[in-house]
Amino acid sequence: MFTMDMGSREYRGHVIVTLSGELDLVYAADVAAALRIIARRCPRIIADLADLEFIDCRGAAALVSGRWHARLAGGDLLLAAPPPRVRRVLAVNRPTSTFAVHSSVEAAGARAASPRGTAPGRTG
Repeated sequence: MFTMDMGSREYRGHVIVTLSGELDLVYAADVAAALRIIARRCPRIIADLADLEFIDCRGAAALVSGRWHARLAGGDLLLAAPPPRVRRVLAVNRPTSTFAVHSSVEAAGARAASPRGTAPGRTG
């Protein structure tokens, strides 16, 4: 059976949301809802995707929704460390053209703290 786990922690003024397993149709709505709640509390979010094994278009849409809520609340949602398979799906579904994608949580946090802030595209 396929599963997905989600956890969160604080890091340098951000909430780090760690996603592992498979973010697909089964879990996308729950992840989108959780990101919406997190964005209300702390709109500066970094999604740590290092342990995400799979994502489908619904999973990508959940991240886009989370980013929309974070931005609406005055923050942003950054992507950190997506594995090559996940990065390919994100590229096909176009979120990487609107998200800042970083090599690690630390790189995302450093970039967000820089005077230039976050810019779309591949960084760190």
